[in-house]
Amino acid sequence: MKPLIIGIAGGSGSGKSTVARNVAAALGDASVAFIDMDAYYLDHGHLPLEERRKVNWDHPNAFDWDHLVDQLGRLASGQAIDKPVYDFVVHARSRETVRIPPADVIVIDGILLFTDARARELCDVKVFVDADADVRLIRRIRRDMAKRGRPLGEILEQYLSSVQPMHLEFVEPSKRYADVIVPRGGHNPVAIEMIAAKIARRIHAGSA
Repeated sequence: MKPLIIGIAGGSGSGKSTVARNVAAALGDASVAFIDMDAYYLDHGHLPLEERRKVNWDHPNAFDWDHLVDQLGRLASGQAIDKPVYDFVVHARSRETVRIPPADVIVIDGILLFTDARARELCDVKVFVDADADVRLIRRIRRDMAKRGRPLGEILEQYLSSVQPMHLEFVEPSKRYADVIVPRGGHNPVAIEMIAAKIARRIHAGSA
């Protein structure tokens, strides 16, 4: 059976990962592989650290789309991949990789996932996670301070200079490609249940 690919997009801090985990948990016995689009940032390890910090990470051009589409295509055909790992502390791709085995369902999430036609076409179900801007900003501050060791001033500067304008220019317009829009981020059990039920039906139909 061809794996089912679930694409989950939405703004930074919208709750994409929460939705992905909750959908996977609701699928029961189906095997699920998770892919984070952030792992496919272009490698800027050759630049000085100060220059890396100035890269606009919220623009589609920041991603290695060819690598992402290639590996997503391999997973769609039932092959294992070695997913890259991105180090957000030093803003560079790690030498390590993570082995992702074939699975019944592939869940990939990323803010700009639906901006690339090739990536969109590989997604069997496209979900856009919506959340208010103030909620997204608060979540981003908490995450970047706790997990990426960034000071508040740097986080706010990045939000105002690139995160917010890129959201309005690229992320929000990509909502039109979604099959399902989930309001209130990951805290929407009704929407999660509906998405999981749809996926379960697709899996059952494919194996019948």
